[in-house]
Amino acid sequence: MTVKNPLNKMIVWLILVMWSVAVLYPLLWTLLDALKNNEQFFLNMPWALPKFPLLWSNFSYVWSKYNFSTYFMNSIIVTAGSTLLGMILSAMTAYILARYNFRGSKLLYTIYISSMMIPFALALIPLFFLLNDLHLINTWLGLILVYAALNLPFGIFLLVGFYQSLPKEIEEAAIIDGTSHYGTFFRVMLPLSQPGLITVMITNMLNNWNEYFLGVVLTNEPTKYTLPIGLAVMQAEMQYRVEWGPLFAGLLITTLPTLIVYIIFQRQIASGITAGAVK
Repeated sequence: MTVKNPLNKMIVWLILVMWSVAVLYPLLWTLLDALKNNEQFFLNMPWALPKFPLLWSNFSYVWSKYNFSTYFMNSIIVTAGSTLLGMILSAMTAYILARYNFRGSKLLYTIYISSMMIPFALALIPLFFLLNDLHLINTWLGLILVYAALNLPFGIFLLVGFYQSLPKEIEEAAIIDGTSHYGTFFRVMLPLSQPGLITVMITNMLNNWNEYFLGVVLTNEPTKYTLPIGLAVMQAEMQYRVEWGPLFAGLLITTLPTLIVYIIFQRQIASGITAGAVK
C-alpha cells in the first residue's frame, strides 16, 4: 500500500522509526553490556557506554569456560535435523490433504489443526515416559523427533492453503506426460511450493533454536544441552557473583544466529505466509 498524503507519509515514517528504535535498542544495549566488566556495571549506570579497552574477550571466555561451543553445536544439530524433518513431513502431509479427496481427510486435517490449541504441558509426562521407554532421553534424536512433531500442525496449516492455490492443470499435465504421483510431488509440486516451504523452515528453525522447556525435561546431561539451556546453566553456575559481561555475551551468542537468519529471509517469510491466502 502506497501512502500519497505527505502528512500521512510522515506519520507512517515516524511510527516506523520509533518501532525500529524500540526493537534495535535492546540488541545494541546487549552488545554494549557484553563489552563491560563487573566494575563498570556497579560503578556506572548499566546502560552507560562501555569504557576502553572493550572486553571482546568476554565472548571467547564464555565460549571456552562455559562450554558454549558444545551447546552451539548441539543447537545446530537439533535445529537442523528437526527443521528438515518437520518441513518434509509437513509438505507431504499437506499435499495429500490438499489434493486428494479420501474418506476422513477433512477429519484428519481438523485433528492436526486442533492440536495447536492443546497445551503441550498436558502431554509432557506421557511424552517423557514414551521417550524413556524408547531410550531417547538425552539424545539428539529424541529432541529432533519431538521438535519436528511439535511444529507439524503449523506447517500443515500453512502448506495446505498454499497447495490448494496451485492450479490442478499442472498436476494433470505431469500425469499425462507419464509422471507418477511421487514424481509429480517431488519434481513438480515441491519446487513450486518453495515460498511456503521457506516460511515453514524459518518458523520451525526459530522455534526449535529458542526452545527451552522441552530441552530441560528431555535432557539432563551437560553434553546434550542446547544454547538456551546452557545460558540458564551458566547463570546458575555464577551463583552469588554474576559475571554480567560474559552473561550478556552468552545471550548475544544465543540470539545472533536467529536474528541473522530472519534478516536474510524476512521477505520470503512474508511472501510465503500470504502466498496461499488468495486462490
